[in-house]
Amino acid sequence: MSENAGRMRAVAYRKSLPVDDPGSLVDVELPVPSPGPRDLLVRVAAVAVNPVDYKVRRGTDPGGEPKVLGWDAAGTVVAIGDQVELFEPGDEVYYAGALDRPGADAEYHVVDERIVARKPATLSFTEAAALPLTSLTAWEGLFERLGLCDAPMERTGALLVTAAAGGVGSMVVQLATALTGLTVIGTASRAETVEFARRMGAHQVVDHHRPLPEQVPGGVDYVFSTAGTDRNLPAYAELLHPFGHIVAIDDYDTLPVGVLKPKSISFHWELMFTRSLFQTSDQIAQHRILTQVARLVDKGILTTTAATDLGPINAAHLREAHRILESGSAIGKITLTGFDRGA
Repeated sequence: MSENAGRMRAVAYRKSLPVDDPGSLVDVELPVPSPGPRDLLVRVAAVAVNPVDYKVRRGTDPGGEPKVLGWDAAGTVVAIGDQVELFEPGDEVYYAGALDRPGADAEYHVVDERIVARKPATLSFTEAAALPLTSLTAWEGLFERLGLCDAPMERTGALLVTAAAGGVGSMVVQLATALTGLTVIGTASRAETVEFARRMGAHQVVDHHRPLPEQVPGGVDYVFSTAGTDRNLPAYAELLHPFGHIVAIDDYDTLPVGVLKPKSISFHWELMFTRSLFQTSDQIAQHRILTQVARLVDKGILTTTAATDLGPINAAHLREAHRILESGSAIGKITLTGFDRGA
């Protein structure tokens, strides 16, 4: 905490600006938040950055008020609300937070215990911070939206995962390879992304800049679409077997879904923030998912996707993280670790 015990350092934005503008993200000092009845107050040790961070920064103007981003964090619980049941001060945790609450790019952060889990014991805070949002998205997409069973060999067939070296794609590949009997086909186009996708467990990697159907002549049963759903939908319709399934996580107001009707293909959206946004009765499912992910990590079945750490949490480093993500060149996850004690 800063020298003023009631204040903390954070990174925020006050106006939607291009990432190369120094004002797009700024260092600020804010009051330390107080936990509500089901909340944890976490001292943040590390954060990771996701496309949602820059999408909110570009699309939601806070009108001059400081808005803190950041939806991936790991740290230590320092205080709890009076109705907390799952944690106590001193617990090391990781989580993705809620879209409608202040983000974790701060020294201290408040989060509902039902979407938090103890971090993997075998990982550092930085390595753990890379996992929550993408693990939840991948798990919910595979096992809740597509209806797969999280048991080896429970379901056979083939799954296509777009951008398999990205944050979500690399977790989808790992979970599908470890927990299903599916043949996992990832898409990537650069030598380094092809290598990363294979390292995550993809059985086959194809080039998303070339027509997909000609590269996967046997077709697939499932598609996990992390990007380019609008332009790829006709290819998915051709690739998928009758009664196949697509789950998508990117953002579109309209899609040409008519091409899916002849094969009775099902289309699903996945947004891991839905449970917290709508305060669903099963919010605790995210605690359970992250707990299971931590167990799989500690058993050596899953691995962190942390690939690049940019240093301490500050505005300059977060602007660089946003810039890399906006360029579409990121591999795995970008992390930041701690606050510079000399700042």
